[in-house]
Amino acid sequence: MPATSIAPHAIAGMIARLDAPDYDRWAAQIRRTGGCRQPINIRGTVTHVDPATGKRLHTYTTHTEPGGILRLPCKTRRASRCPACAKTYRGDTYQLIRAGLIGGKGVPASVSEHPCLFVTLTAPSFGLVHTRREQGGKVSPCRPRRDARPCPHGRVSSCIARHTGDDPQLGEPLCPDCYDYTGSVLFNATASLLWARFADALRRRLATVGGLRLCELRQHLVVSFAKVAEYQRRGVVHLHAVIRLDGPDGPPSPPPPWATSDVLTTAVQGAALAVSVRISTTAHDPVQVLRWGRQLDIRPITTNGGLSEQNIAAYIAKYATKAAECFGTLDHPIRPLEDLDALGLRDHPRRLIAECFRLGALPRLAELRLTHWAHMLGYRGHYSTRSRRYSLTLGQLRTIRMDHVRQQEIATGHLPLFSDDTPLKVARWRYVGRGLPAGDAVLADALTGGSVAAVEGVSA
Repeated sequence: MPATSIAPHAIAGMIARLDAPDYDRWAAQIRRTGGCRQPINIRGTVTHVDPATGKRLHTYTTHTEPGGILRLPCKTRRASRCPACAKTYRGDTYQLIRAGLIGGKGVPASVSEHPCLFVTLTAPSFGLVHTRREQGGKVSPCRPRRDARPCPHGRVSSCIARHTGDDPQLGEPLCPDCYDYTGSVLFNATASLLWARFADALRRRLATVGGLRLCELRQHLVVSFAKVAEYQRRGVVHLHAVIRLDGPDGPPSPPPPWATSDVLTTAVQGAALAVSVRISTTAHDPVQVLRWGRQLDIRPITTNGGLSEQNIAAYIAKYATKAAECFGTLDHPIRPLEDLDALGLRDHPRRLIAECFRLGALPRLAELRLTHWAHMLGYRGHYSTRSRRYSLTLGQLRTIRMDHVRQQEIATGHLPLFSDDTPLKVARWRYVGRGLPAGDAVLADALTGGSVAAVEGVSA
């Protein structure tokens, strides 16, 4: 950004930071956070003690840090809050998914020979919306209908526009009054339950094919999966899942010969059609049956062209850092008493949020906590889940990275090399806030790959 666009108090803060004698140490802290926009600020000490003698071996204190503060990355996954930390989260998810497809990180390479599918479970229709249609590389009209008749509210259910990929009208209902906002919110709220029932139905069908009882299936076959939720333009979630068949010991063991990709495909198709969730808003309203949509995409994952493991891992990792804010809502909870009109939302997401508040006030739906999850349009599941034996965990990946950093610090002399006896580490930390002052934020952006024009403008 040009220096003229920086507030005067930010320029003064930048000059004070650049002139400070501990600027180099502050810059090193900022680089270690990777450019985190909202670093966690803490004070405290870490003492390494010999557990046998009680002798103090090494002490670290934040008194020697700039301002007496240690700045740590916030580690959020949401790209809308901190792109730098979200990039790390996205990279970890990529490694987790890829390891479950071709091995690595402690997962045997033989796992690539197991039957594996990439499955997309979509939501049903809740009303006509504007969409982008491509045929043969050309964009077709949105919803051309020669015999289109007006809806009960007087709107014609057709659209001859050829929408661009970034058209804000995409996903908007042709008639908001006809759109089933109640069904859309309830589907998001029960999507996790639908997935759980789908997974159970999948195991039952596989047991039937193998001539086994469901309780015996685990002795011959394990269904491993990793999934991620993605918001469509219309504000409902659909799930992308990697589903793999393993032997009874997980990735190290092959599945039985009868468990093939074709068998898995047939089982997925049958399970997706068989499951449903029945729900009603009040005792007098009819029961609403929620199912997966008709569009069921099943693709085999191969290591030699086609849908490769790199494409799948990158695709899932991309949505690991996104949520409903990409659709047009907010990335933080909304209070029921807030004025939705003052939030600057489009009409469609505003109506979905208002419907969450309305349904959340009904005693029959209290357990869904729709009021709390209104900013997620009713979806209350985790963005991504994996089965126990799919691959390693995000925690294990972080431990590997921490061990690597520790070895580097020992090699460069920043930490002492202790003896074989692991010392006792006593840490005392106190939270003192988060974020950076305006001037520090501009400098941090320049130091970690942002616009250096700001620093050059101040220097000039």
